[in-house]
Amino acid sequence: MHIGVTLRNMGPQSDARIFKSCAAAAEAAGFESLWITDHIAIPPDDAVGSGGRYLDPLVSLAVIAGATQRIKLGTGVLILPYRGALPVAKQIATLQELSGERLLLGVGIGWMDAEFTALGLDRHRRGQMSDDILEFINRCFANDVVEANGQPFLFKPRPAKPPILVGGRAPHALERAVRFADGWLPMSNDPQALAGEIRTYRELCKAAGKPVGQVSVMTGLKLNDRSASQARIETYRDAGANRLICSIGYEDAAGYQTQIEMLAEVTALS
Repeated sequence: MHIGVTLRNMGPQSDARIFKSCAAAAEAAGFESLWITDHIAIPPDDAVGSGGRYLDPLVSLAVIAGATQRIKLGTGVLILPYRGALPVAKQIATLQELSGERLLLGVGIGWMDAEFTALGLDRHRRGQMSDDILEFINRCFANDVVEANGQPFLFKPRPAKPPILVGGRAPHALERAVRFADGWLPMSNDPQALAGEIRTYRELCKAAGKPVGQVSVMTGLKLNDRSASQARIETYRDAGANRLICSIGYEDAAGYQTQIEMLAEVTALS
């Protein structure tokens, strides 16, 4: 099972020096992937923990790509309805190529009313909008010449398509993952419940005649309790998870270093 870690692209921890230092530390510790989140318009009454400061995820991962060599770069998750289909497909392809094809594209449909309002979007259409964008992204990575609004155009650069992982809860996220993606990216604090949902996902893939995609789980661990953390990791492995993404809490680069060293010991990376 692959082990990934989160990186805060929000709040004071998203200072450029801290941000790049933490990314380099995660790579040096041997973790498979780094994951950041996506918010675009935090309202003043919902800014606890971030102060409303969020870095754009794709731009942030481009910076991380330049500060690292090996570690994979994950969006956990990129909110599709916030962005136009063609511009975001171009950004994804550019990041994938310039990073050496290290992108893991976690995607979601969004949930925060205030952000949809700020963007002038109908939140109730977010599912269909996301499906349309996913279909378009897949077409772009499958063809040099793509058509949008009746206009053919060249989609270049066209590197290998990054794995697309659909975030969200069953059943809708599972159905979307089977139709458009290469895996599922749930948040879970209940390995037993997750095991049943993974079985459902596998059954849906089989019914659709598609390969079973990877399941990447975002969760937290009590790193100060090594045995409990190791046991919890095993329960996720037994549930069918292919990747565990551990949420890391920290105030500064030193705090991040301490946390990932503890996680490396728990996961036998060092």
